[in-house]
Amino acid sequence: MKTIGLIGGMSWESTATYYRLINQAVRARRGGLASADLILHSLDFSRVAALQQADRWDEAGKLLGAAGAGLARAGADCVLICTNTMHLVAEPVARMAGIPLIDIIDATAAALKADGRRAPLLLATRYTMEHGFYAERMARHGIAVQVPAADDRALVHDVIFRELCQGVIEPRSRQRFFAVIEAARAQGADAVILGCTEISLLLDPDGLALPGYDTTAIHAEAAVRFALDVGARAA
Repeated sequence: MKTIGLIGGMSWESTATYYRLINQAVRARRGGLASADLILHSLDFSRVAALQQADRWDEAGKLLGAAGAGLARAGADCVLICTNTMHLVAEPVARMAGIPLIDIIDATAAALKADGRRAPLLLATRYTMEHGFYAERMARHGIAVQVPAADDRALVHDVIFRELCQGVIEPRSRQRFFAVIEAARAQGADAVILGCTEISLLLDPDGLALPGYDTTAIHAEAAVRFALDVGARAA
């Protein structure tokens, strides 16, 4: 088994889900007492969030890249950035780490393509929805990502940071997300990407008006496939 390196803590709420899903998948495949060979560097999210808000992405890339390099020195064979938003700096992180980076966008695109989905709605932080990096990488796979209207983007962003990243689950927010998804369905969206690793804490991807794609679960599965040499791709 190869060793998985996780850059987590953004937020730790979803990083805990990564840890659980990866270990559950290894045990399901190997049986008995099997668990993942895994190294975690959990960052202080307040520091990362401050860099996001200040638009200091180069500095954020160096911070995560240093974490990735540390994981490599500790023996990791691959690295995952356990958040969608920070894939904005995936290239410098991969370069500094010097080991394969399993990209959450590529893994999600593969899942969408396997199901014939080409026009998904993206629910995520405003950085992910508005900076263009996510849509541009999806476009390489022939997928045209849609995003909500400006007011709905602000709603989704606020729920992520003010509620989900702080462990708060509000039924009212779930209903508001349902309305955003329904509006996208009416405009031709054929799927919905839970494009923030915390959104699966609020929404069940199997209980939506559109087929749901949980990026946390997809990314964790890609890591396990890499670790067990069953054909996962890494950047």
